[in-house]
Amino acid sequence: MKEWLEGMGAAMPQLLDLGLNLLVALLILIIGWWVSSLLGRWVRRAAQRSPRIDPTIVPMFQSTVVWAVRIFTVIAVLARFGVQTASLIAVLGAAGLAVGLALQGTLQNIAAGIMLLILRPIRTGEYVGLSTGNEGTVEEVGLFLTRLVQVDGIHITLPNSAVWTATIINYSRNVNRRCDIPVIIHYADDLDEAIGRLEALVKDHALVEATPEPVVRAIEYRDNGTVVNVRVWTKAASYWDLRWDLFQQIRRSLGAAGFRAPIPVREIQAPPSSGKDAAAA
Repeated sequence: MKEWLEGMGAAMPQLLDLGLNLLVALLILIIGWWVSSLLGRWVRRAAQRSPRIDPTIVPMFQSTVVWAVRIFTVIAVLARFGVQTASLIAVLGAAGLAVGLALQGTLQNIAAGIMLLILRPIRTGEYVGLSTGNEGTVEEVGLFLTRLVQVDGIHITLPNSAVWTATIINYSRNVNRRCDIPVIIHYADDLDEAIGRLEALVKDHALVEATPEPVVRAIEYRDNGTVVNVRVWTKAASYWDLRWDLFQQIRRSLGAAGFRAPIPVREIQAPPSSGKDAAAA
């Protein structure tokens, strides 16, 4: 018993030192995690307030700052226990190589995310369509994932590599956008009068841009009438409002002027009945 007490007394300074190191390490870890989250939120707010910073890069910038602080925090905690940081970096490098080989798809997403942020084919708030069939408003381009919001409010989450390798159609990048409305004019109606009415309609429309000038031309013949294309330019943000309104106003204007609806008509001719069939009837 005496020997055990003497051993405990000899080990007590080491135990106290270990306990103190554990307490300090835990404190460093808690403070480091808290500071990283606080700094990340501050960076996000500061970047969002700056008019010169693209909102698309804010989430990735925030994640980079947060995890950089946390990595330094972990290194500081390990250094508290006497771990050589140079050896740690070498071990992390070897581990990173092994993990990188195992997670090639994840690294592809990171590389694709970096390329999306550098070249910026899409930005937050833009409406885009992908050759994969997905389309929506860009909500966020992160380190691994890109988030879109469809017009029906459904969120779509895509890996960055899928976005980067797809053909991207950006509907919002240009200020103006062209709108084409096909209108079928019945063959029995006056084509020139119809074109004149359509030109007057789009010329006075508040959402139609004066330049480039609206163009109304006959472009095709069909079995139920002549197709007249109404081509106008408008602001990209007003595209759907203009398109829906033109469909309604064109129908109302032509109907009020007496133009007939181009309803397809099929003529069916029956072969003449033979004398035998007529006698049987």
